[in-house]
Amino acid sequence: MMSLNPYRLRHQRKKSAGARRAAKLLAMPDRLIGLILVGNNAVNILAAIIANMLAIHYVGEAAAPWVATATLTILVLVFSEVTPKTIAAQNPEWFAFKASHILKPLLQLLTPLIWSINRLTNTFISLLGFDPNKDRDHSLDSEELKSLVDLSGHKLSDSNQGMLRAILDLDNMTVEDIMIPRNEVSGLDLEENIDVLMEQILSCEYTRQPVYSGDINNIIGIFHVRKANHLLRADTITHNAIKRFADEAYFIPESTKLTTQLLNFKKMRSRFAVVVDEYGEVQGLVTLEDILEEIVGDFTTNEADLIEEVMAQNDGSFLIDGTATIREINKATQWDLPLNGPKTMNGLVLEQLESIPDGNVSFTLNQFKFETVEINGTRVKKVAATCLKPITSESSI
Repeated sequence: MMSLNPYRLRHQRKKSAGARRAAKLLAMPDRLIGLILVGNNAVNILAAIIANMLAIHYVGEAAAPWVATATLTILVLVFSEVTPKTIAAQNPEWFAFKASHILKPLLQLLTPLIWSINRLTNTFISLLGFDPNKDRDHSLDSEELKSLVDLSGHKLSDSNQGMLRAILDLDNMTVEDIMIPRNEVSGLDLEENIDVLMEQILSCEYTRQPVYSGDINNIIGIFHVRKANHLLRADTITHNAIKRFADEAYFIPESTKLTTQLLNFKKMRSRFAVVVDEYGEVQGLVTLEDILEEIVGDFTTNEADLIEEVMAQNDGSFLIDGTATIREINKATQWDLPLNGPKTMNGLVLEQLESIPDGNVSFTLNQFKFETVEINGTRVKKVAATCLKPITSESSI
């Protein structure tokens, strides 16, 4: 009864009368334990008395206690304890549902006795400093739920397990972890010539682009590529026309949890947001697709960009672009670089060195060795990285 899986039992109550009976019995664990132990101890004591009487009859009073104890211990351990309880522990649902037929009427019959015993034991438990009314907490946090998903084994496909783990991971990630950083944002600067802007609109690979004036922090709106048709129909294309067709920008703080932002996108009926820091400075862009890709994987496999950012070398090392994010590096290399610090390789190097290096330097972080290959002003452009220890399947997970 006690080894029943509470979550499976909750599900089986919908279709099994035995599960419903077992659930009702487990709802009062103190009474159930009292009932089982009353019966268990009554039988054991009775067996001891009978064994002693038989031993006196056959071997005499002197040897009776020793013979009775040895014989009864073996019999009880083999036939009453180890064998049946091992079988029952391996098949808890079958035995528990069958046993509930007997336990339920017995509990009703022996309620006065069980109530008296529980009152006495609860008083003693309170004197020992424990709460006899404390309920077992069956709730699970996200890490425990991930372990539960892993234990599902073949009952869930690898892809479904991966998506469930990814959903649980969303609460540990912010939009800062997945946003397109500011230096990679492609936008429409209204201070540019109109011909340059139209060429950028028609050739851009993105469906949405921020519209700003002079500086990316002065975002006026978001231009959707489908509005290009309206522009082309006009006799004269002007900067004001681009502004008129731009949608209102949706700003979000960089510390927003991904689970929260996913719900906010649904609430706002939006798919695109501008990420700002605590001072209102634009830090990047994030889309609904970016969040969904964290759950189901990339919608479009952009392997060329990933290979260009993280290139495997013949000696087992990797040549990594400074703009590559730590998450992308971990995915490409199966490493476990820390995600709670800098978001890019450039940031990781600068944090570890605590200064901008004048020339190429090397350092180690945990079991990884990094060596700068190319430095451009205030940025580290290329880094050679090597894992000093072999990656095991357990660590890659």
